[in-house]
Amino acid sequence: MKTKAAILHGVNEEWKVEEVELGDPVAGEVQVRLASSGLCHSDHHLRTGQSPAPMPVVGGHEGAGTVVKVGPGVTRFAEGDHVVTAFIPACGVCGPCSRGAQNICDEGAGLLTGLSISDKTHRVTQGDVGLTQMCLLGTFSPYITVNQASLVKIEDDIPLQNAALLGCGIATGWGSVTEIGGTRVGDTVVVVGIGGVGINAVQGAKAAGARHVVAVDPVKFKRDMAEKLGATHTFENMEAAVGPVGEMTWGTMADVVVLTIGEMKGEYIAPAMALTGKGGTAVVVGMGDYAAMDVKLNLFEMTLFQKRLQGAIFGGAGPRTQVPKLLNEYRTGALNLADLVTQTYRLEDINKAYDDMLEGNNIRGMIVFDETDW
Repeated sequence: MKTKAAILHGVNEEWKVEEVELGDPVAGEVQVRLASSGLCHSDHHLRTGQSPAPMPVVGGHEGAGTVVKVGPGVTRFAEGDHVVTAFIPACGVCGPCSRGAQNICDEGAGLLTGLSISDKTHRVTQGDVGLTQMCLLGTFSPYITVNQASLVKIEDDIPLQNAALLGCGIATGWGSVTEIGGTRVGDTVVVVGIGGVGINAVQGAKAAGARHVVAVDPVKFKRDMAEKLGATHTFENMEAAVGPVGEMTWGTMADVVVLTIGEMKGEYIAPAMALTGKGGTAVVVGMGDYAAMDVKLNLFEMTLFQKRLQGAIFGGAGPRTQVPKLLNEYRTGALNLADLVTQTYRLEDINKAYDDMLEGNNIRGMIVFDETDW
């Protein structure tokens, strides 16, 4: 079928909305009509070249919609099902999946190759050219054809527009502080970078019972939103937070520090570790340049204070366990979905949407699709 998509043809170029050909589902695949797609910083890394991917590439990896076609052998989904995309596929049978670590499924090795899980060919094409689908999804398009390993079924009463964020921002932020960080009742948690991921680390810390939830961001609007969704204290930068965190914890510092900065740099590690207390964990969630190697780290303190520096993807939990869990948090009122989307856009306005993200105008922007797109 013919549809449209926001395509990146080269590094440092703008997104271009163009007509593409979308293939029907083959064995194990599903076609979805999307209601919405989140605008994550990770897609901007494609534009800057910090995340290498074969060009041209259809961006987008946070989506929610309705199944319209199923391919042969599909057992998990039927036409009419409401689904959320998961930017990490979960095959269920590889070594990590078998150990319960679906968030690091072996199929993740192909996320930026553009080749489908089912038959290693392209589902999106322009003429004779195969297009890469970001994270094997490509949700900057009203329709996607993807492997069933990349989808999670949700109940029909969940609002599809905001549900898209469950596929990345919410699951990543919430899980990074609860699953990877292991936040417990009474803990002190510091979240650095209050965007679509960081704001959900704030919500997760509050839900886990943290006594102090400290949000760090240079943008006042984002600090205000963090307070609305659970932060007890806010600061403009990590240096400004060190003294007050020491005072509120009687010198023991934070149990968990989560770095959800849009563009991670090695220079951020040292101040994050300074905020981390004895036996505490600093969790690196934000993505940096794939070629960056330099990190500043006080190894003396790391050893003597038994601190941990930990990476995290998809919040440390598999999508098929995390998404239903988060929906339960939503039903109890612990997870606020409504306030996460601060602006909505048409697909044709995607470059303006990313300008707004870079200028700090959004917690999370959202592309919304309707009858004019389908």
